[in-house]
Amino acid sequence: MPDVTSPDFDDHPERALLDRLEEYYDAIPRHGARVEDHGPLTLFVREGRGWPFYARPARGWSGPLRPTDVQKVRARQRELGIPESFEWVAETTPTLRAAAEESGLVVHEHPLMVLDPGTPTAEVDGSSGSVSVRIVGADDPVLPGALAVPHLAFAEPGTHVGLAGTPHLAEAIDARVADGSVERAIVRIRAGLTVVAAAVEHGSVLSAGQHQPLAGVSEIVGVGTLPAARRSGLARAVTAALVADARSRGAATVFLSAGDDDVARVYARLGFRRVGTALIAEPAE
Repeated sequence: MPDVTSPDFDDHPERALLDRLEEYYDAIPRHGARVEDHGPLTLFVREGRGWPFYARPARGWSGPLRPTDVQKVRARQRELGIPESFEWVAETTPTLRAAAEESGLVVHEHPLMVLDPGTPTAEVDGSSGSVSVRIVGADDPVLPGALAVPHLAFAEPGTHVGLAGTPHLAEAIDARVADGSVERAIVRIRAGLTVVAAAVEHGSVLSAGQHQPLAGVSEIVGVGTLPAARRSGLARAVTAALVADARSRGAATVFLSAGDDDVARVYARLGFRRVGTALIAEPAE
């Protein structure tokens, strides 16, 4: 169980659940990262190419967090040439926010949402007209597109209809192949560490996302729709497919961090409820 810097957490109504998420948050990066102990903080350093990891509160730390703790890790991140990024849950480690901000980082808030075990899986039609929603296997030819679409989506954040559409996919796919993302995803899919779902029309991916199952818990990550294809329920259908798959693999707890309150309302319609705030700290742009 995680030690907490606020005595109020002992009486938090979601303590057991947040404890479970802390165990998951600490365990999941260890499959693809080197772990460095920096006292009250743990730094995960990716081995090889790929999306870089971050620092987060160390399991078992019971003392306060200070700006100097954050500054030491930031210095190590600069030494390694990786982003100065920190991720944690506000309710679980409340003193880290002030320490991060005093060290010069900007903190971003994201609704932390959970689908309780007793909540029925939403019934969303996996097919609509020429669009089908499916789990994408390691050998599925649409896998590169399923990895590329969220990058285009996050480049135009929000829920409004945007500019990027299928004509922009080829370049994004080439980038995912070039940086090794496709190769790494294939390995993780075959190992059961990552599951990818996608909404596909005429062989082209319009929306996609992933979940990462581990020890009865799974986080839904990277759900994004081509900006030009938004407002058509595709992200909701992809998320429902991921939830169904996660539960089929024994995940009693399924959770996610929404980009903002508007996105959180989309997930709420699938039965997710807010249980806290996920925080990300990084240097100002």
